[in-house]
Amino acid sequence: MKNKILVVDDEQSIVTLLQYNLEQAGFEVVTAMDGAEGKRLAESESPDIIVLDLMLPNLDGMEVCKQLRQQNIMTPILMLTAKDDELDKILGLELGADDYMVKPFSPREVLARVKAILRRTQVQPETSVDTDQTEEQINIGNLMIYPGKYEAYFQGNQLELTLKEFELLLYLGQNKGRVLTRDQLLSAVWNYDFAGDTRIVDVHISHLREKIEEDTKKPAYIKTIRGLGYKLEEPKGE
Repeated sequence: MKNKILVVDDEQSIVTLLQYNLEQAGFEVVTAMDGAEGKRLAESESPDIIVLDLMLPNLDGMEVCKQLRQQNIMTPILMLTAKDDELDKILGLELGADDYMVKPFSPREVLARVKAILRRTQVQPETSVDTDQTEEQINIGNLMIYPGKYEAYFQGNQLELTLKEFELLLYLGQNKGRVLTRDQLLSAVWNYDFAGDTRIVDVHISHLREKIEEDTKKPAYIKTIRGLGYKLEEPKGE
């Protein structure tokens, strides 16, 4: 069965280029040229991944991403931005995008990113983040991580995690008690060069803390090790 990709961009030339190259690679492609239509198709078509432009008429990409995540639609989102603006990247990630690319880009770049995201979504293990543990689970306090199912539970409730949030949590769990630098986390979870974009790690750590910490200012699970990075550990008293 073909994977379905939703491409949302208001430039016809980009839509045509991406649709052609993705279909040539064997994907089913659904397209929209404004944010409102893109959101509707994301809800009705159940795509496997969304390639979403930042600047869109009717509803911009940031708002589309935000509203989908508020509806607990956790489809991976690859956000496209026309400007290499750090604030745009970080805001997109904070709203729940899994990845971003800056225009101009080559169709081969987009295809590579799409395939990498789908490999993870479909539980085919990457060398850096080991998901080949389909029957095993990782228990840390009230946190349970199921690598093979791409599911995590806290206090018995399933966590709503984006793809990157889950992979980051999993990698921390697989290295419980170890201090991991931001660069190590970038390399393991984002397996291509972000050229020191360590703020991406900080944003995702913040998201995870909001979901598993009673007090995000005094985290019991994900500890910050000043000058080094982060570690996931058993909370004291559990």
